[in-house]
Amino acid sequence: MTAPRVERPGLFYPKLPATWWLRNANYFRFMLRELSSVFIALFLVVFLVQLHRLSQGPGAYAAYLETLRAPGWIIFHVVALAFALYHSVTWFNLTGVVQVVRLGERQVPPRLVAGASFALWAVVSVVLLWFLLRG
Repeated sequence: MTAPRVERPGLFYPKLPATWWLRNANYFRFMLRELSSVFIALFLVVFLVQLHRLSQGPGAYAAYLETLRAPGWIIFHVVALAFALYHSVTWFNLTGVVQVVRLGERQVPPRLVAGASFALWAVVSVVLLWFLLRG
């Protein structure tokens, strides 16, 4: 479904096919990033249901965990993880452009801002992994 256009005399509006975004790699990556948001939102709904089942007691939670062991749910979680990683990487690559950091009169190079974001992400991931693995 397309948004209605306000027609103005003398202006030409080309009709674009539904797959217009497949012709350009940049548009394709942008659309893929937008699609990743849908999978992240679906994962969050599944997670909220899991928290609700946890509040209902051990039996309800165990039954829900058994449901999540089905191959379809495992595939969904792998796809959601891949999209979440893609979304995160593309966002951190944009931070240098979107977030201007200044030190005095000088601007910090965008690559350095993005690199710092990735470094912080790695540190937080290692700390969380340490907490999870230490038992």
